[in-house]
Amino acid sequence: MMTQRRSRTLAAACLLAATATLAASGCAKSETTGGDSGDSGQEAQAATTPDGGSGRGCSLRTYGAPALDLKDAVVGFSQSEKEANPFRIAETQSIKDEAARVGVGKLLTTNAQSQLSKQISDIQDMLAQGAQFLIVAPLNSDGLEPALKAAAAKKVPVLTIDRKVNSTACEDYVAFLGSDFVEQGRRAADAMIKATDGKGKVAILLGASGNNVTTDRTKGFVDRIAAEAPGLEIVAQQTGEFARDKGQQVMEQLIQSKPGITAVYAENDEMGLGAVTALKAAGKKPGKDVKIVSVDGTRNAVQALVNGEYNAVIESNPRFGPLAFATARKFYAGEQIPENVIISDRAYDESNAKASLGGAY
Repeated sequence: MMTQRRSRTLAAACLLAATATLAASGCAKSETTGGDSGDSGQEAQAATTPDGGSGRGCSLRTYGAPALDLKDAVVGFSQSEKEANPFRIAETQSIKDEAARVGVGKLLTTNAQSQLSKQISDIQDMLAQGAQFLIVAPLNSDGLEPALKAAAAKKVPVLTIDRKVNSTACEDYVAFLGSDFVEQGRRAADAMIKATDGKGKVAILLGASGNNVTTDRTKGFVDRIAAEAPGLEIVAQQTGEFARDKGQQVMEQLIQSKPGITAVYAENDEMGLGAVTALKAAGKKPGKDVKIVSVDGTRNAVQALVNGEYNAVIESNPRFGPLAFATARKFYAGEQIPENVIISDRAYDESNAKASLGGAY
């Protein structure tokens, strides 16, 4: 049943991407490199293929924006967090690479350094510099309203990636491109159930508060564990803020306060790798004494799988460049863009980690 559903999903994805050459090639790659066997060529596939869309659509006409040729345009990219995180490094580079590849007139890039006020001012500054199209990786789901309103007032379309904003689609922004974060949580729970045989005590290292990624990854995991593995008890949920050092600190505290923990679900790889460091310092064997599952798909986390210090990684692919610019081209061609364009993510475990290492970021 799952295979049939995946086949239908892939077919829908390729249909959605058919008018964009690069996105269409992504569909072809997904058939050959997205399987469980892994593939070092995955790193060359700059973006995963959209699973399809949901929500009401948005077109150039309904949004009320002027026509634009990207080769003559000023495009702005607003990154939310400092690029100490491999996800952010890969995401920004993907946007830059694809902008160069498609010949964007001028690309403006900013980094909010994890400060909401700075992201608002960054976006406003890019608008002042003449940005005609914006790609925004929001820091939080709430709080960007002043920047979004400023863009809407100038009829500058905004495409959000990797985190959703709690605003009105086709008024405050065109569409969201990103993963199904609830599904990522479910898949992480399935991997944890497999690794633990459905028994033990689990700690959750939560991501940063205030965004839908943390909320959804938590919900998917907690609900699936409750439904499928009552023998797995969630004994702690503490915020590690998506940072390795913070994840390590939280894990050090949990080793002392909850010595019976046998598993850790980290809502990103950086926190999971911090937990590995803490466990090893405490004389425990991560991946064996304490099972670890996380979300992202960084090279370091997949290497930890190869080393036997990890049990599973659910991918959250940051290579948005090709999909973002393919979506922009469709939008300016007059096509209707779904409110939510969901990308398809792979998973890594001990069966495919070594073969897949070259495709991790």
